[in-house]
Amino acid sequence: MALFGLFTGPKGNLRAALTLIESGKRAAAFKKLSKAAQAGLPEAQYQIARSYMEGAGAPGSVLEAKRWLERSAEAGFVPAQSMLAAFYVQGVPIEAPDAAPGMLAGTVSANLFGRANVQAPPDFDQAAHWAARASEGGSHEAQALLAYLKLNGPEHLRDVAGSDALYAKSAAGNCPQGQLGHGVALLKTAKTPEDYAEAAVHLKAATEAGLGTAQYLLGLLYDRGEGVEADVVRAAELFHEAAQKKVRNAMTRYGIALLNGRGTEADPVMAESWLRRAALQGDAEAAATVGQIYARGGGALPPNMTEAAVWLRRAAEAGHTGAARAMGAMYMNGEGVRRDIVEAASWFRRAAEGGLVQARYDMAAMVLQRIASPEDSAATALWFKGEADKGDLVAAYNYGVCLAEGLGVEKNLGEAIRYLRQSAEKVANAQYWYGRLLREAQGDLKNEGEARIWLAKAAEAGIVDAQVSLADMLVNGLGGPRDHEAALNWFRRAANQGHVGAMFALGALYGGGHELMWDRRIAQSWFIAAAERGHAQSMMLAGRYLARGLGGQRDKAQAKIWFERALSAGITDAQVELDELAKAAPQPEPEPA
Repeated sequence: MALFGLFTGPKGNLRAALTLIESGKRAAAFKKLSKAAQAGLPEAQYQIARSYMEGAGAPGSVLEAKRWLERSAEAGFVPAQSMLAAFYVQGVPIEAPDAAPGMLAGTVSANLFGRANVQAPPDFDQAAHWAARASEGGSHEAQALLAYLKLNGPEHLRDVAGSDALYAKSAAGNCPQGQLGHGVALLKTAKTPEDYAEAAVHLKAATEAGLGTAQYLLGLLYDRGEGVEADVVRAAELFHEAAQKKVRNAMTRYGIALLNGRGTEADPVMAESWLRRAALQGDAEAAATVGQIYARGGGALPPNMTEAAVWLRRAAEAGHTGAARAMGAMYMNGEGVRRDIVEAASWFRRAAEGGLVQARYDMAAMVLQRIASPEDSAATALWFKGEADKGDLVAAYNYGVCLAEGLGVEKNLGEAIRYLRQSAEKVANAQYWYGRLLREAQGDLKNEGEARIWLAKAAEAGIVDAQVSLADMLVNGLGGPRDHEAALNWFRRAANQGHVGAMFALGALYGGGHELMWDRRIAQSWFIAAAERGHAQSMMLAGRYLARGLGGQRDKAQAKIWFERALSAGITDAQVELDELAKAAPQPEPEPA
């Protein structure tokens, strides 16, 4: 009788069903499971729930699965408690037999009895309740789930220390999710090579179980050589494996590896494909990189600034400050988008507010060019002052210029000189501005001797405007003795860098009347060089030299052209020269009658 009981009754049905399940015949086991479950055996109830979940032996029904899981879990069956917790994390469908017509597709589905099921939001409290019960029962999977809820769940469930402890316990039970969670927890506090090596051990275990996030994180360790020997080839392989599991960050890393040929053969087209997938899933870094690919082109991908703008905008709107700055530059220059100074400022502002210091200086450039709005000018000046008062010498220079020019702040020459003096010790542009203000100031602020000293420093540093200003002081004996030879050298250095005013000055110095050996041939060449670059007074003098042959070459036709250009540029005396040319022109002989 006892032997017969092994194969009959609820327990016998359960044993027989489990045997069938082990041999892969869950559908055949359903009837026996149903009898055992109806008799109240928790394990049978759990297995019935699995059958409904898998649609094996019974039509698939999440609601029926949930009902049986609840019975089993209430009876204390740990696997059912663990699975029920996972249900609640995902959001358990609820029955809605009177669901109104026209509800959004995807929120309602038909169940076994023609009723409607509405996908409910996650219930983290219920999930934590059942995960805690299963965890106490020894479920390592539930320990990992509860640890996740304590780390990422609602604020009232948060307990970082408790989460770390649960992940460690789950990892000790060789649960892949626990290994992953414990590895991540160790990485957060890792400082020594030993710390990283311990984290790598757990991530390797989770990687062997096929967890994509673990593959991605282990790839990072191999890429950086942290906790493991650096191996960029293995890193690329892991990124690829994780990318295939749709781990977004891995898609980005694998795309970048393909783009740069790091650990794998370079393939710009495939790189763009992976990066595009990650970008479409919301990865800002991927979107920014796709934008950069199209901006610069290369390989099989030609430059396409319009396409670049699309992806950079996507990245910028997702919070990528570098992309926001790039968008500002595109609007500033009209590349891929229409030129729009207001829009450029908006993107530079967004990048600056995101902490990108370079964008602050982009805004500063707009302010100094007087193309920024009054609000942006004021905000930029205020930022410069704050940074300057903290000891930032470049900011002190910029704030000094703002004070000197009244950009975003009330003009104050005395304060401008103070801030520029603060930065002049190390900032060449500040040396120029400091010397310039000392030269141009009035009253007690004026100091031409000191101005000449600082302009000389800026000139030596290569500041072209400083070279011209210093040369002018040397010619006129301002702030010290006259030195036309030194002035000539400074004007020449500036002219060789394209400074038109310096070219005109060289023409004047070589033209005579100064403490130099005059050479009107050289003077003419400098006047023509400046005239060709639009310098109106040089046009006038180039015409005069050519009309009169002062440089050894007479060319009245070319002289007439230069006089006409000078007149168009506002030099009214050029009309007198044109009249003189007309008088001197030979009159045509009358035709014979």
